[in-house]
Amino acid sequence: MERTRLGRTGLMVARSSFGALPIQRVSFDEAKELLLKAYDNGINFFDTARAYTDSEEKIGYALSEVRKDIIIATKTFASDKKTLFEHLETSLKNMKTDYVDILQLHNPAELPDPNDPDSTYAGLLEAKKKGMIRFIGITNHRIKTAMEAVASELYDTMQFPLSSLSSDVDLELIEECIKYDVGLIAMKAMSGGLITNAASTFAFLRQYENVVPIWGIQRERELDEFLALEKNPPVLDQALWEVINKDRGELAGNFCRGCGYCMPCPAGIEIPTQARISLLLRRAPYQQFLQDAFRDKMELINKCIECGQCREHCPYKIDTPNLLKSQLANYTEFYNEHM
Repeated sequence: MERTRLGRTGLMVARSSFGALPIQRVSFDEAKELLLKAYDNGINFFDTARAYTDSEEKIGYALSEVRKDIIIATKTFASDKKTLFEHLETSLKNMKTDYVDILQLHNPAELPDPNDPDSTYAGLLEAKKKGMIRFIGITNHRIKTAMEAVASELYDTMQFPLSSLSSDVDLELIEECIKYDVGLIAMKAMSGGLITNAASTFAFLRQYENVVPIWGIQRERELDEFLALEKNPPVLDQALWEVINKDRGELAGNFCRGCGYCMPCPAGIEIPTQARISLLLRRAPYQQFLQDAFRDKMELINKCIECGQCREHCPYKIDTPNLLKSQLANYTEFYNEHM
């Protein structure tokens, strides 16, 4: 497994690393089998978060015996130092370790004041001084905030959505991280499942030596695909550019990336899926979406209470309630045509 230096941390991490959000959806034993297979095949960097339900526990269950040989990053959504330490202590207990390699602030709307003794940044510094964390990181979905964080020189790593669909503005972050020697971790490299040709986005991101994708992996076949790509990295040739340009054409504009910050929905709507259904119907096997159980879930859109929570929490400022209504109309038309 090829490795690369993660900015000024000096950590040498697998160029294909493991995003552990999806292992929430599998059992502990299934997660253990998947995580150990990744480790056995050279993946040494695993990214999770306090907010990912039992993901941290599954990492502890699977990888505690090889802790000294792996690099773990987790995240805290705390908004003050006290809560940050509560989250960190829980994370350490869950992962059966006494330190985290990288603790990241989880998508803050604004950067914390480094001079505030009660801020999350003050908490990160104190945790590092105590040996509870080795490096300080941050994640974000807002390019302006991400650029400010990198230029502040306060953070060792930045995690940001990057894929073959990324805009030129977003891609400027890559050079900014090189300039300040900040490790750059790419989330959403498959754009929440909307990119269906893994080779295209793999080859696109492989152009940049400082970009470390954390592939979200839930199934063994997904892991096998990325391991195979790693063994024989595809060349970004004309054929793959045609795939990328086709994807960019179909996915142009404001679309739901499936990040899940809008959840939970008080009305029970599964927003990350429902808000993308017209795209999923074209880009994935659609039969699963025509089953009665899924149709019933789509109908929940009619019970939206217009609370605005999803709109307020969307890092891309999408008008989610109206998007859901249009998606229901598109879905109903597709359903009637195919049933």
